[in-house]
Amino acid sequence: MATARAGTKGEALRLLGTEGVTVVELDYETGWQDAIELGRLGQKAGIRVEYRGQENIAVKSPTALVAGLMRAKATFRQRNLYCQFELSELPATELENLEAKASKLGDYILAGRLMREVDAVWGE
Repeated sequence: MATARAGTKGEALRLLGTEGVTVVELDYETGWQDAIELGRLGQKAGIRVEYRGQENIAVKSPTALVAGLMRAKATFRQRNLYCQFELSELPATELENLEAKASKLGDYILAGRLMREVDAVWGE
């Protein structure tokens, strides 16, 4: 199954005509508005169209959390960052700074015990 990410409606339309693509993920803010129309077009082409407004990320260590928040964010989606370590391992001021950075990006730092499903992992 070849999944392709579309950052715009135009890109999604192009991907619906691309050989080998079986799933197109709409990864732009207004993708929810286009999901039904593109889904119908995709159905005719045998391609599933998906829209998700958030993704769940398992974060394995404090170092992985810092590194992940330092990288450029490649998606508009809200990221739920489920820490698989004790948040108390971080000094309070550092945790506050990381939470502020995450908030500016539209993301949330959460305790790992709250995690239900994972879309990606930081720091294996």
